[in-house]
Amino acid sequence: PQKTSFHRSQTLGYKNGFAFSRLPTVGIGGERLYVNQLSQAELDELSNVRPALTYGQAKQAPPSGFVPAHVAFDKKILKFDAYFQEDVPLSTEEHYRIRQVCIYYYLEDDSMSVIEPVVQNSGLPQGKLIRRHRVPKNDHGDHYHWKDLNRGMNITMYGRTYRIVDCDPFTQVFLESQGIELNPPEEMVFDPYTELRRMPMRKYVTPSDFDQLKQFLTYDKQVLRFYAMWDDTGNMFGENRPYIIHYYLADDTVEVREVYKQNDGRDPFPILIKRQRLPKSFVEKKKTFPSCVLEISDQEVLEWYTAKDFAVGKPTTLLGRTFFIYDCDEFTRNFYRDKFGITDFQPVEIKKKPLEEVPQVIPPYNGFGFLEDSLQNCFSLHPKPPRKDIIKMLENHHKVLRYRVALESPNPEDRKRRFILSYFLSDDMISIYEPPVRNSGIVGGKFLGKTRVAKPGSTADNATYYEPSDFTIGSTIEVFGHRFVITDADEYVLNYMESNAESFPAATLQSLRDHFGPRQVVKETANSDMPTLVNSKQELDELIGQIQEELKLHKSLNNKNIREAFLQCDEDGSGILDKAKFLALCDSLGVPTKAFLVNKV
Repeated sequence: PQKTSFHRSQTLGYKNGFAFSRLPTVGIGGERLYVNQLSQAELDELSNVRPALTYGQAKQAPPSGFVPAHVAFDKKILKFDAYFQEDVPLSTEEHYRIRQVCIYYYLEDDSMSVIEPVVQNSGLPQGKLIRRHRVPKNDHGDHYHWKDLNRGMNITMYGRTYRIVDCDPFTQVFLESQGIELNPPEEMVFDPYTELRRMPMRKYVTPSDFDQLKQFLTYDKQVLRFYAMWDDTGNMFGENRPYIIHYYLADDTVEVREVYKQNDGRDPFPILIKRQRLPKSFVEKKKTFPSCVLEISDQEVLEWYTAKDFAVGKPTTLLGRTFFIYDCDEFTRNFYRDKFGITDFQPVEIKKKPLEEVPQVIPPYNGFGFLEDSLQNCFSLHPKPPRKDIIKMLENHHKVLRYRVALESPNPEDRKRRFILSYFLSDDMISIYEPPVRNSGIVGGKFLGKTRVAKPGSTADNATYYEPSDFTIGSTIEVFGHRFVITDADEYVLNYMESNAESFPAATLQSLRDHFGPRQVVKETANSDMPTLVNSKQELDELIGQIQEELKLHKSLNNKNIREAFLQCDEDGSGILDKAKFLALCDSLGVPTKAFLVNKV
């Protein structure tokens, strides 16, 4: 009752397009049949037996002598060992390449395939070169047959010629059974470049009886120390550099360490040569041995460095560098004295060459910035600003000497220009300002920024700058190619110089006193005659009113032309004309001038 499948098992199958029968292996219900298995002969006999009463006379069974090819030659394959030669045009190390293949011939359908065994890391597409099919023999439609294959012959498939050298035992027995005489087998040809690259046979060398463990246990933590110099003065920027050579007795290794000093300007890499065994002499190199290798074995080295190769006062070449050993420590002396009987350990005195003093040449001043600031770039990579006189700056803070100057120029337009020159006592700098004048055609404002002005003829090595003692009334000052004449000064200049008379020459102080003398007299007179001046001013106002009433009677006068004419006659811009020029100018402009009014004015 647990069975659910009651169908009969399939006994008819197909293979390569042909039908064939097979014995049932599973009974009804899915149970496996082990005992009730009939042979093919018994099944044929049962198929031919027919009840005579029901179906008549029994039919004759078909003859059983015919066996199809796919059944007779099923899984029977002929195998041939072959090779072909391939040209290598783009290589200097090999001109051709030998590639070994296996040719398989399938007897059941006369198909062939060519398979190349895969070689690891060959860089070539290997494996199935020709897939399984009937290979054409010629252009007439014929195909290759097993009768066309034999040892020691060439076979061409799709333009490539294969040389068959041998076959397997089954192929040999089959071809001989079919009456084919086989050629003698040939030796397989190998690729010459592959043979060249093949690893040589490992050679076993009997180890020496030297006990390295005993050496390690005896000389562990015992190091020979040598003090050496490397002379690299032959190269550009080379010098004599000190080093320390350590020789480790435990394993015969050498280490070279650098010696650094404070502020020597070198990167802190303490080890020049790491701890390793250093070769002293090499075996004669072969042409195939590379000139640069990562690791050197005992096969390439004829002799290694030992403790005997180091001595005080002798040069030693380590990896291309020649080190001169000039001294060693006390332990090293005791070791050489006990081990080799050497007693001469006189240290060699190393004389250092004195450094040549290179004179510092100050380059010429390029004109940019202040001279002191530019000079600091020649003394340091990180220039510092020049030191200032802080006491002078605090004492003279906001103290400025002002002068009125006129521009000395061949152009008549520039002669009328007036400037204010300011001298700052705190830092000895000068600035020049031009007051704007209406309708002059010249934009006023800052003419020269705050800076120090050098005197004409001074050089960058010995620069001299203008000082307050150089500013006298009527003197000429040259500022960056422009010449100015001092015409006036502020009263504060005279007061400051008189209060500090010991700091200024007498000529400068006297020129200012001569210039301000008349003004002081007028001022003193004005202070003494104050009431008279007030009365005279009232009379002057009345006089001006009379003149204005007089001029209103003459409406044809042009006030603009009169103003321009007066400004043109005032060449120095002082605002003052003498009486003769004034009367002549009034006559030329048609201005009525009465004698009693002019005398009053």
